[in-house]
Amino acid sequence: MRQLDGKKAIVTGASRGIGKDIAIEYARQGADVALIARSEDLLNEVAAEVVDLGRNAVVKVADVTDEAAITAAVLGAIDGLGGVDVVVNNAGGNSFSSPIVGMRFSGWQKTQRLNVDSTVHVLQAVGPVLMGQKSGSVINVASVAGLAGAPMMSHYGAAKAAIISLTRSVAVEWAWAGVRVNTLLPGWIQTELTQFLRDAPDGGAGALARVPMQRWGQPAEIAAGAVFLASDASSFMTGQELVLDGGLTVMP
Repeated sequence: MRQLDGKKAIVTGASRGIGKDIAIEYARQGADVALIARSEDLLNEVAAEVVDLGRNAVVKVADVTDEAAITAAVLGAIDGLGGVDVVVNNAGGNSFSSPIVGMRFSGWQKTQRLNVDSTVHVLQAVGPVLMGQKSGSVINVASVAGLAGAPMMSHYGAAKAAIISLTRSVAVEWAWAGVRVNTLLPGWIQTELTQFLRDAPDGGAGALARVPMQRWGQPAEIAAGAVFLASDASSFMTGQELVLDGGLTVMP
């Protein structure tokens, strides 16, 4: 049986990588999906795959760091879907590394806007709807970088740690209404964003040195975790972190 039959889901950052795989797997599991990102062409490609799976797709082009744009996109997505049951705050990322001394503060701010502010914008837009209907599952995608120190990427680690804390707080605030809020934490995943590591002289061996499973995670494996958090299988789970990292964070 499909785990998300009849559900309506919104996925941000759905044009590529983990977000794309989550959106397609949701459709495979029976959900209609609203796709939000900046690239209309890439979103249309994902939408075509969703439709090929027999589900409805709604495309909304928006920059998640623009509060007015993302609010309009979320509300438009809900209207296009005819409701919402699942929200995946996947949009985010990191485009540079730097020691904290010498880091341009504009880079720090850009990272926070992309990862933290964007999530807050979506939560504020969708919260009244979910609490009003007294049901729903919100999945905030963070990173294992938020669980420990992130040397040379303190801006990114701090942003993802903020997502974890934000999730816990909102989970408590919304629990009375039957709305669950959890965090999905990927480790090293084979996407475009980590290609620079695989292009390194060691072929990415350095990145995998502390991963007990000694391989890259696949976006489909993260999507499977997102299905679990969206489905009734996790109905008594809120304010928690689901870590999918090949054992990286349990290394001494």
